[in-house]
Amino acid sequence: MVAVLQRTSFGVAGLDAVERFGTTAAAVSAFTVLQLLVYALLQVPAGVLLDRFGTRRLVVTGGLLMAAGQLVLAFGEVLPLAVVGRVLVGAGDALTFISVLRLVGAWFPARQAPVITQLTGLLGQLGQVLSAVPLVAVLSGPGWTPAFASAAALGVLAVVLVLLLVRDAPGVRTRSGPPLSWTKAGRDLVRAWRHPGTRLGLWSHFATQFPGTVFALMWGFPFLERGEGVPQATVSALFTAYVVAGLVAGPLLGVLVARHPLRRSWLVLTIVAANAAAWTAVIAWPGPAPLWLLGLLVLALASGGPGSMVGFDYARTFNPADRQGTATGIVNVGGFVASLLTVLAVGVVLDVTGGDYSLGDFRAAFSVQYLVWAVGLVGVLVTRRKVREQLAAEGVVVPPIRVALAQRFPRRDRP
Repeated sequence: MVAVLQRTSFGVAGLDAVERFGTTAAAVSAFTVLQLLVYALLQVPAGVLLDRFGTRRLVVTGGLLMAAGQLVLAFGEVLPLAVVGRVLVGAGDALTFISVLRLVGAWFPARQAPVITQLTGLLGQLGQVLSAVPLVAVLSGPGWTPAFASAAALGVLAVVLVLLLVRDAPGVRTRSGPPLSWTKAGRDLVRAWRHPGTRLGLWSHFATQFPGTVFALMWGFPFLERGEGVPQATVSALFTAYVVAGLVAGPLLGVLVARHPLRRSWLVLTIVAANAAAWTAVIAWPGPAPLWLLGLLVLALASGGPGSMVGFDYARTFNPADRQGTATGIVNVGGFVASLLTVLAVGVVLDVTGGDYSLGDFRAAFSVQYLVWAVGLVGVLVTRRKVREQLAAEGVVVPPIRVALAQRFPRRDRP
């Protein structure tokens, strides 16, 4: 939850950052892109470190890095310091989520893992509520420095709680793997990547996560407030609804994944279709969209976070325990690469179209998402075919939809 707060805090302060640092929308986008780039680049190394040092150590390190980054941002008044702050936040964030996912496999039986994974990710999204409501209130009142300093203080509190309460496994405070070996790390990376199930997880994460991330992390708040003319209090309510809707959708998707593991890709494709349809309706609406339509958009976007968690379920079921950190890191790269490219593209289009943040500018900017969706869908469909070919070679037959729906729970935790 605290990591999501630190990750999304800059998004609700996007226009304040333009004024504080005297820069442009594209430059502010570049801050977030850099943060996401650091996050994405560190996913595989973080997975290797996780397999070696365990959850507790990595979460503590990540929390301290994020708190340090928020402090730099709180007191920095020049562009280079802002860049340093977001790099530190991105690095700490990179160590956190995949480490927490490791706890799921250590503490819960395999049949519960999809639901617990969804709950883990979605309860974490409460950090988005902290960004959208109290952080925005502090920004509007006491100002920039108190807002980001308080976020840093919350990060330190989280580190203390992890040190006091978290155990890597039942009866084990800190679980370490074998000493780091470049040969083993490289071998695990190659094996995880070569399995089409890992790549299917990456493309599933790529196609589902970025619309909600771009909206929540950077451009949703300015779009609603400046482009659509929605009052700030209503914008905060919409972001709260975004999180609540995700909390409702997550367990439902977790149950569906557990019951129909051979049909997980259809959940991914359905979520992509819902997101694209909602954005199409908002972009095509003549004039500002009505509040009910913006609410539907938020609800559709809220399904993207739970949908992206399906990618981690692919990593879990197609890889042995000793390389799940590496496989999870590979999967997590997908959505954040898509997100950083889209965040940057939206900022560039906003500047090219005039930089006055009109509704037309935002509509043109958000249209770049269709290209990213197209790339993700091709990736999902191609790798899904390869997975099914490999399953057929192993004697596993993907049942027709009607058979899958009639089956309550599969007899095996594959695939």
